Amino acid sequence: MFSVTYAQLNVWLTAFLWPFVRILALVATAPILSHMAIPMRVKIALAAFVTLIVAPTLPAMPDATVFSAAGVWIIVNQFLIGAAIGMTMQIAFAAIDAAGEFIGQQMGLGFAMLYDPRAGGNAVVISRYLNTLAMLAFLVFDGHLQLIGALVTTFQNVPIGANVVAAASHAQGWRVLVGYGGSIFATGLLLALPVVAALLIANLALGILNRAAPQIGIFQVGFPVTMLVGLLLLQLMVPNLLPFFARVFDSGIAQVGRVAQGMF
Repeated sequence: MFSVTYAQLNVWLTAFLWPFVRILALVATAPILSHMAIPMRVKIALAAFVTLIVAPTLPAMPDATVFSAAGVWIIVNQFLIGAAIGMTMQIAFAAIDAAGEFIGQQMGLGFAMLYDPRAGGNAVVISRYLNTLAMLAFLVFDGHLQLIGALVTTFQNVPIGANVVAAASHAQGWRVLVGYGGSIFATGLLLALPVVAALLIANLALGILNRAAPQIGIFQVGFPVTMLVGLLLLQLMVPNLLPFFARVFDSGIAQVGRVAQGMF
């Protein structure tokens, strides 16, 4: 008769559950993978499939049961590690969203909102446009596969038993994550700078024209002119977006490695 002891069941369960929590946390927070259009069952199935592949390659698990205090604390740590990696990559997309916000405000489209299912709220239409291009570029560059590969690598850098919350030596990883968050504004402004600078020149020209010939009615023609200039510049900028997106995504993947190294 086939029988399974509690110790054997605990070994099997911990070998699957703890890596599964880290991978599922990444799927729940990473770009593309966490999109609301993807059914929850598909996300869980993807995390389980990756776990079945990764689990046999991992070293021995900590000597703790799943439902003990130590086991629950390990689950919390695995969730935080996976979420930190996913949020690191989200920062790269947040920089692109910020660029869309800057451009939209300068074009006078700050009030033009569309529902963003990724963020669960409204976003400026230009921001949604750039975000859609960024998601397509992310898939073209196999960014989702690189992100999963970076997560698998963290199992070597940050083992299952690592305590990334209470240990002061692991705080460097969180500092790297917070510091990388500051690049949202710098990267977004760098992407939006050509359009913002051109629109600023256009607005200055319209202001001078309004002073020289007030009868033209600059307030009636100013909005269409700035919108036309902005759309034209966006059209000229699109061919150069892919190399810029590639650098942003490469930087995000590199930051994932730095965050993982700082946590160990």
